[in-house]
This record gives sequence, structure tokens and C-alpha cells, in this order.
Amino acid sequence: MAELIKKEGHQVEFKVEVPANEVNSAFDAVWKGLAQQVRVPGFRPGKAPRRVIEKRVGEGYVESEVQNRLVNAHFPQAVRELELSLVDANIEPQDVKSGETFSFTVKGDLYPEVTLSDWSGLSLSAAAPEITDEVVDRTLADMQERAASFEQVERAIEATDQVTVEEEGEEGSYPIYMDMAGEHIQQALLGKNVGDEVEISVPAQEGEDDTPVKVKVLGIKSKTLPELNDDFAGTMQFENMDKLRSTLREELERRAQGEGDNARREEFLSALIEGMTVDIPQSLLQRRQDDLMNEIKNDLSRQGVRWSEYESFMQEQGKLDEFMQELGKNAEQRVKRDLALGKLAEDLKVQVTDQEFGQNLMAMAQMSGMSPQELQSQMGAGGLNAFYTDILRSKALNQALAQLSGEGQESKTEEAKAESSDSQETAEGQTAEQGEQSSEE
Repeated sequence: MAELIKKEGHQVEFKVEVPANEVNSAFDAVWKGLAQQVRVPGFRPGKAPRRVIEKRVGEGYVESEVQNRLVNAHFPQAVRELELSLVDANIEPQDVKSGETFSFTVKGDLYPEVTLSDWSGLSLSAAAPEITDEVVDRTLADMQERAASFEQVERAIEATDQVTVEEEGEEGSYPIYMDMAGEHIQQALLGKNVGDEVEISVPAQEGEDDTPVKVKVLGIKSKTLPELNDDFAGTMQFENMDKLRSTLREELERRAQGEGDNARREEFLSALIEGMTVDIPQSLLQRRQDDLMNEIKNDLSRQGVRWSEYESFMQEQGKLDEFMQELGKNAEQRVKRDLALGKLAEDLKVQVTDQEFGQNLMAMAQMSGMSPQELQSQMGAGGLNAFYTDILRSKALNQALAQLSGEGQESKTEEAKAESSDSQETAEGQTAEQGEQSSEE
């Protein structure tokens, strides 16, 4: 049960109380999980006494796990029950004891007031790209290129060859595909033979001199394209070329429809943001900018690059100020997008049922290779609330687009499919971010 304590301006405080029977269920679930996971010499799995298990996992571990379970389950429910739109929240749990009620207090910041212009009369121009015979032919040609074979030849370099070169002062060699190379490379290498040393003039940026690069030709291979016939279709696991072409067209049309849907979403969102009136707190912009910066630092870390090194490099190039300005613009755009969609959901009275939330959480858990309980624990209360909010916004966006399209009951099925797809796409990039939010809390 959630009780609103205070709501002033952008700040809110509420209390959540969990009945004793649910507390007991949470204790039982945690103990059951530990009994299966913790191996104790002399006891079969699941048979070790609780006091023995507690000594192995540490005093207070069980209570901490129960707290997390209860907060993760009831925090998102409370936010929905009180119809709050939280930017950030600080959760203060009370001690949890078996057989007693458990409560926690939440103090958070609310999103600012937003007013949207009347979008009901918008006419969206974005449409799916047309899949013509020419588009299908180009795609088949790309498939033909990828299936090309190369054979070593002893002659001068021609326009479609694969040329292996070794760059002066560098270890190892690399291939150059002549029909995909820049004009300056093609001009330098055409007509050359194995063993020739060639200087390639690499075009510089405006105001700078071209850079000469010396390479030695190590090998020349001639490219042969397979014929586009039934044998080629067979290598692609199709009966014949007609079947390959028809299946390819269907796939291209499916992708084109997806591109059109995305383009309509972006066009609608741009119009929604342009007509929006809102006073965005600087703290909200700074928080989003900090989030973006953390994403960048994490991406660099995964590539083995420290942020300090990247920052120094940009300073040397004179691009750090430009980078920070662009970061600020991106943060502002993301905030505006979230605010517009949040208000849209409010105006349309969109709701996400517990069943819908559970289904989306299950789908996200399956994609992440986790159980729903493991995922909830990793995401934390803040992450679960963010996940719920994403589902809500996606549902509002699809509902608004269906309304603009004048679609009736038939649109419901497609809308539901789009919501499921959107929430799964969001899930792919969200687990790590939500884990960070959880750790902050």
C-alpha cells in the first residue's frame, strides 16, 4: 500500500508498506534459493540448516536480499498507484523482520509540467521506401558481390582486382579491393605489378598538405562473380531464382515498412517537441548529460581506452569544446523527447497493466539469459521504474500514431506488436544502464 506524504513543486515523498505475509514469502524464497545455491560440506543441496547457510553467506545477507526483493516489487507498483512521473528517487528502507510488516520511504524529483500543442491534426509525410525491381536487382547484385571468388593472377592490376599491399614502416599486409577503393588509390595502383613500390597521395583536410603513403604490391587476385541463376539460388538455400527473388522482395518490403514506421515516429516526435511548452530544470539536463558521459566512458572502457586518454586526444585536436557542446545538445534532445512522450501518455490516459509489465519483463529476461528475479535484482527499483516508463511511452507513441492514421480496431494488433518490438529493442541497451541506476540508489 502506497501513501503520499508530500508533493511540493518538483519534489515528492511517499511511503510504501508491505504486509507481513508477503514479507514471509520473500524470506522463504530467499532461503530456498540459498539452500539450492550454497554448497555446504556434509549436506545434500537444499538440506543444510539455515544457521549453517547464514554463516557461509554472512550475517545480514538474507535480510538485505529480502529488502531488495520487496523494494523492487513494490516501488514500481507504488509509482503507478500514485500516478507519479519520477526523474530520480532516493529509497530509505526500514529494517525487515520475518512475521512483521516492512516499509520504505521514497523521496524523489518529479518531471516538470509540460504542455503539448494540438497534434491531432498533424499530417505525417514520412512513408516506407518503395521496393522496385531496381532495388531488388541491386540487392541481388550485392549478394552476388559477397559470393565472389578470387584467384591469384600474374599480370598488371585491373579495376576489379583484389590487391595485397604492405605499407612502408608497418608490419603485416592488407587487401585493397580496387572497385571499392578511393579514386586516388585506384589511380596509383592501376597497371602496377607484383613487386612494384607505389606512392599513394592521401587527400588531406582543408588547409593541410596531402600525405604520401608508400606501399609495395605483394599479390594480385582477379575477381569472378557467380552467375545469378538457379545454382546461385541453391547456394542460398532456395529452390530457384524466382523463389529467391520473391522472398527477397518480401524481406525488403518488410524492412521498408519498418523504416517507414520509424520515420513516422521521428517526424511525429519532432513535431511534438517543437510544439511543446516546458521549463526544464537545469538539474534534469545535467543528470542526463552525466548519464550520456557515463555511457561514453563505459564504451571506451570496453575498448580498452581510458576517458582521460580520449579527453587529452580531443584537447590536442582542439575538439573537446565541440564534443561537450554536442553532448549537451544530445542530452537536451533526450530530455525533451522523454518529457513529450510522458505528457502524451498522460493526455491519452495510457496505462500499463501488471500483466503487460510482467510480459515485457519476462521477454527482457529471456533476451538477457536471466530469470525474471535475477533481472529485477540487477535492475533495482530505479531500473524497473525506468523500464515501466519506457513501456508506457512506447505505448502512448503507438496509440497516437494509430490515431493520426485513422486506424480503427484493426490497428490494435499491429500496435501491440510494435509495443512489444519497441520494448525489446529498449531492453537490449538498457540492462547495463539500469544496473548503474540501481547501484546509485
